[in-house]
Order: sequence, then C-alpha cells, then structure tokens
Amino acid sequence: MNLILFEKSELALPLSRGDPRARHILEVLRRAPGESFDVGLIDGPRGRAVLAQIRDRDLVLSFTWEVTVPEPELITLIVGLTRPQTCRRVLREAATLGVAAMFFVRTERGEPSYADSRLWSTGEYERHVRTGVEQAFATRIPTVAAGMDLAAGVTKAGGRVRVALDNYESTTPLHRMPLPAAEPLVLAVGSERGFTDAERGLLRDAGYQLAGLGERVLRTETAVIAGLSVIKASTGRWDGAPPVPREPGRCC
Repeated sequence: MNLILFEKSELALPLSRGDPRARHILEVLRRAPGESFDVGLIDGPRGRAVLAQIRDRDLVLSFTWEVTVPEPELITLIVGLTRPQTCRRVLREAATLGVAAMFFVRTERGEPSYADSRLWSTGEYERHVRTGVEQAFATRIPTVAAGMDLAAGVTKAGGRVRVALDNYESTTPLHRMPLPAAEPLVLAVGSERGFTDAERGLLRDAGYQLAGLGERVLRTETAVIAGLSVIKASTGRWDGAPPVPREPGRCC
C-alpha cells in the first residue's frame, strides 16, 4: 500500500483502529504521533496526512493536499469473464497500470457461472481495484461492471479507437499500430480460449482492429498486462507525469 486512499466524507472523522488502513499506519508504516505518510483523495489529489493522535478506539489524522489532480485515464478495458482468481489478478494489475473502466463480459467460450461468483455478488472486486490503485500511488478508481454480454460491453465502452487482441486473425502487431495518444481507447481481451468467429465479426463491425502480441499464447491476465503496457508505452500515455516522491521502503 504505497498510498492510503480516503473518501471525502471520511476526512473530518477519526479512523477506527479496526480499519485496515489504521493497522497499516501503525503496524506497517509504524507511524508515531506527529509523523506523516502519503494519502490520496479518491478521484482527487494526492497529499500527506499527519498522525495527530492515537486513541484507544481510533486515530486522529490531519490532511494537506496538492493543488493538482491526476489526469483521468483514457483506456477502457473489455475482458472476457474468466475464473474468479484470474479476474482478481486482472482487476488488481489493470488498476495498477491505469484504466478508466473495466467491463468483464460473457463470451461464447467462457463459463457462464463465472458471472455469479462471490467476487462480483459481494462487491469483493472493489477491494482488488483499490489495492491496485494504492500500489500505483494513484487516486483514480476505475469503473467496474461484470456480467453483460460482449455486444453490450462494446456499446457501453464506446471509445474512438478500438483494438481487440486476437491470436488467430490479427495481421498487425499491437506495437506497430498507429494509436493516437490523446483519444479515448478501448482494448478488448478474450477469455481463456479467445474470441469465436462470430465475436470477431461483432468486434470488426463495431470498428475494432484485431492486433497481436506475438506467436506465444498468453493467459488472459498476461495479455491484459502486456496489451496495456504496449499501448501506454507506444502512445506516450506514461509521458509527462511528474516524478513521484518515494519514501524509503516503498515498492516499485
């Protein structure tokens, strides 16, 4: 947890000692009264918090915030529903790399019961997204939805630039595609066995370009990480961000 996130409504309230963030402050960061640590306001600026007081049941914090707010992300991700453990990895890693939204869609080769997993029905997915954002020292929380079919996901995602990863019929490597830097972009990735012919036709009709990542067959979560990384590097979507200050011991 490189950055501890707070809702705006929480700022004037003490932080319960039972909250995982309080345990992280005391047991991992080992902060004492008067010491500070990195925080973020969800969908807002980064800043610093000072541990003003440790009480029996809660912590008293004070906050100062940066003037600038991180820019919104421009990439939306469509992913074929896969087994819950794979989806957990995708949620966390895509949130770390930075996307505006993630839509987990039912596909012809996917298992329909995956949409009924407790990952989605209990809201567990929110925890994995938040973990990824905090790891990235970011504040923008992606929108997440699961269970719609591919056609509905394509409609919901919109996007001016549309790319689908495909091992079978793609003719252009993703890193060689002329992708604009400042346009909203949608990246579609299939479930474990990829897209069917009918789904490729649906994607093409919706304006998607089929792109490849090479000859190797990748797991869904690996394809998501590789695809997002290639897009961000080749379009310069990682350029121009101010350097992030790092405390001793902060990972990555």
